[in-house]
Amino acid sequence: MEVYHSDPILQSPSLQRLGQFVRARAQQWTEGTPDFEQYERELHEHVMALERELVTAELAHYDVTAEQVEVEGVTYRHTLTSPETYLSAAGPVTVTRHLYRPAGRGSKSLCPLELRAGISGGYFTPRAARQAAFVTAQLTPGEGEALFAELEGMRPSRASLDRLPKVLSAHWEKHREQWEAALRTQETIPAEATVMAISVDGVMIPMKEGAAERTAKQAEPGKHASGPTGHQEVGCGAVVLYGAEGERVETVRYGRMPESKKVTLQQQLQAEVASIVALRADLRRVHLADGAKDNWRLLNEIAQTLNLPPQPCVNIVDFYHACEHLKKGCDAAWGESTPRGKAEFERLKTLLKEAEQGANQVIRALKYQRSRARGAKRQRLEAELTYFRNQRPHMDYAAYVRQGLPIASGVIEASCKTLVTQRMKRSGMAWKQPGGQGILTFRSLIQSGRWHAAWELLRADFCKEVVVHSTPVVSEMRAYVTSSVSPPPSVRLHNGDATTLPLAI
Repeated sequence: MEVYHSDPILQSPSLQRLGQFVRARAQQWTEGTPDFEQYERELHEHVMALERELVTAELAHYDVTAEQVEVEGVTYRHTLTSPETYLSAAGPVTVTRHLYRPAGRGSKSLCPLELRAGISGGYFTPRAARQAAFVTAQLTPGEGEALFAELEGMRPSRASLDRLPKVLSAHWEKHREQWEAALRTQETIPAEATVMAISVDGVMIPMKEGAAERTAKQAEPGKHASGPTGHQEVGCGAVVLYGAEGERVETVRYGRMPESKKVTLQQQLQAEVASIVALRADLRRVHLADGAKDNWRLLNEIAQTLNLPPQPCVNIVDFYHACEHLKKGCDAAWGESTPRGKAEFERLKTLLKEAEQGANQVIRALKYQRSRARGAKRQRLEAELTYFRNQRPHMDYAAYVRQGLPIASGVIEASCKTLVTQRMKRSGMAWKQPGGQGILTFRSLIQSGRWHAAWELLRADFCKEVVVHSTPVVSEMRAYVTSSVSPPPSVRLHNGDATTLPLAI
């Protein structure tokens, strides 16, 4: 007697259909030259179907059948068995799973399959969640929906893409300090780094929350509106390492939704600076920002709180912000866009950057023009003259360049633009705190080169240990799919025993 053993996967309907497609394609070549794009599309559809079938079978392994289970010290009893559809990177998959509920009315059910597999938001498989989170960090939900449709893999709706950042952000914020510290421990300081620059800035965004209250407060007597009605300031921070030639070698960015005095942003920057100084206390420290008092307050408090080494920190006003004020002064003195005004601006800008104590020469020039002006023109010149006088100690640009220090805060300006403006200031947008912070967090991690490591931390948080009590059975294959792939073997324990099922990490 001969016995033949066949691999169940070879009986897969999707695999058989893929084989039929390949054979049919070979036949088409005998009839002429077939369309290649059509071949690509059909091949992709067959491969995705096979992937969905395999993912469905694999996901069913994570289900649990038992009288009761325990998760994080709480006991849950079996209450319901029902099919559920999840979104994988290859598309929707439907699996029958078991639900459990703790004692007490109104208690929310628990699904061991979702906890063991790491399902996000009750819908996304881990790989699908990662892809969707990355896309929503870059694009609006509507644009993301269109992109996934074009890619012809999974097709999440714009509503699910809108919800996902909020779900993931809630988990991140709960462990934020611990996880950010873990990310730093995985990194080293490039040997070529010689300078560490810390910068802060902000950008106004439209907010849904508190718009009416903010409008009313701005209307009170003596109140000065700090931005457009209904807008609040997102805080942006950057820690940049530069090499001896002034080249940027590493950048870490942070973005936080509106918060009084940017407290959380300050804490993040403090922790980042402390981590770097602990490894490289020899780095020259630079505070680089525009002239806003709140930014300098935050930077100075970071240095005071950390009790950093005695090496002096150099405070530098961003050169291009200084040039903006210089341009306003030249426009006031010689007229906007006039040949004389343009020529004087270029001359004074060069002096400001290259001459020793160039700020003094700019001040003398503006002071002379103010003495000859009257009315509104004089007031405009006085305002710019006051700015340069106040910021003069932080404008010795020729000396800074000679020492190899950065004089422009282009990184923080780019952070404001790429972290916030490009994604969060589209036409008609208005934000709430949770959704906005999710977008800022993901964009910060991506732009800081920390996305891959951060996702591992975030993904693991959706996985929980499930302790099975009383005759547990790892569920049989109950997928809602016509498949001949063999179900997982059942595992039974004696009554009264308990086992901890492994996590899918």
